[in-house]
Amino acid sequence: MNRRRVIAAGIGGAVIGLAGCLSGSASEEALPDPVNLEGEFDTDHGMAIGPHGGANGQIFYRDAEPRDEGNPAWFHTLVHSLFPYHFDRLDRGWEPVVVYVTDFSRVDYTVRQRDGAPRMPSPTAPETFADATGLVYVAESDVMGGMGPALHPFSDQEEAQSFIDTYGGQMFDYEGLC
Repeated sequence: MNRRRVIAAGIGGAVIGLAGCLSGSASEEALPDPVNLEGEFDTDHGMAIGPHGGANGQIFYRDAEPRDEGNPAWFHTLVHSLFPYHFDRLDRGWEPVVVYVTDFSRVDYTVRQRDGAPRMPSPTAPETFADATGLVYVAESDVMGGMGPALHPFSDQEEAQSFIDTYGGQMFDYEGLC
């Protein structure tokens, strides 16, 4: 059974392959709290989290040890790290408890020019993260993440629409990405 669906992100020819993001809900169990990612390094690529810009993420898996130190796995980009890593682990049978991503509705952010492109900040504090399933995502905007085209998550749909009105893009809910 092929769970994968491909959404063309458009900017720079990036392609985001997203599917089957959560294979179940942790409705009966207490969810772990997001952790502070300041000074940490990406589980998948070993990149420093924070200085590159854009949304960060962390995934807690049930009965799995994504890092030698245990849960969570953490990421400095959603498009190029979190989702590819997550899909690979789903294919291996790992069961996610919760996926947290930066919620730009919780952040007082400023889009700044860096390396010739507008960039989002990269907050790392626990209170800047939200459950990925309850957010909307802006793709194909002019605003880049740490490694180029990015997904910009928002819990407030009106804020996401305002972002699109200013920087372009399309809005997807979590299920639309999966």
